[in-house]
Amino acid sequence: MFKLNGTIFVPQLLTLIGIPGLESIQFWIGIPFCAMYIIAIFGNSLLLVIIKTERRLQEPMYLFLAMLGATDIALSTCILPKMLGIFWFHLQEIYFEACLLQMWLIHTLQCIESGILLAMALDRFVAICDPLRHATIFTHQLLTQIGVAVTLRAAVLAAPCLILIKCRLKFYRTSVVSHTYCEHMAIVKLAAEDIHINKAYGLFVAFSILGFDIILITLSYIRIFITVFNLPQKEARLKAFNTCIAHICVFLEFYLLGFFSFFTHRFGLHIPSYIHILLSNLYLLVPPLLNPIVYGIKTKQIRDQASKIFYSKDAS
Repeated sequence: MFKLNGTIFVPQLLTLIGIPGLESIQFWIGIPFCAMYIIAIFGNSLLLVIIKTERRLQEPMYLFLAMLGATDIALSTCILPKMLGIFWFHLQEIYFEACLLQMWLIHTLQCIESGILLAMALDRFVAICDPLRHATIFTHQLLTQIGVAVTLRAAVLAAPCLILIKCRLKFYRTSVVSHTYCEHMAIVKLAAEDIHINKAYGLFVAFSILGFDIILITLSYIRIFITVFNLPQKEARLKAFNTCIAHICVFLEFYLLGFFSFFTHRFGLHIPSYIHILLSNLYLLVPPLLNPIVYGIKTKQIRDQASKIFYSKDAS
């Protein structure tokens, strides 16, 4: 690490300070965060086991749900162990390259989750609006192609954020990151150089992926609701609507939390920084926590299989 005129040339180590202003109570904040992480890992792992072992659940809707669960496990694991290390053991240092890798993984997994939610919405669109062709359209081959495409889209679009920081930003005012994890803008703001390109690309990725996905999801559900309300039988309407409730809850929790965190971070200049950071943490922790709970409550097949697992353990 070389210092020149008060600036640092590509620091080898960065220091994550956690939540500025709440350092004295970070130990206690870590307890509910750890509980959320444990529940999220357990719930999503149980979901994956149920979908893998039950042949009746080898349908596109449940396979997309398995992809979502795997992504949630990876996303929460990217941030929680290091965050708890900061809160409980004061392990604040992280290598610069490791920080960039964490940043890339977090933003890639967020984009993957958005793509899976879009795929789930399109699956429900075909299942309700054109049910006779659903089995021929959503084949296992198409599901594999969707999974690969969603992953590649996220990885490729998130990669330039990492490259722009690594190649363009050489001098930094400080090596102290005022955050609990390596968030893109938190790292970019450390630089003593022009950061407009980095900020602009970050906004481009956020709106090109999340904005595009939200528009298509919204259009899909508008068409779904029109089709459902035009069904002649009341029971058919209720059944079709019930299959979408869990999906709608998951969409809302992911995108509302995301945009609330995004806009308060960039436009809430008078909001204390610890509010921004807490919102960012909740945005990454709440969906992995709630998704398996929502689907477990609203999906009878998953609920029945979970009951069999626990009932058989109790009986033995």
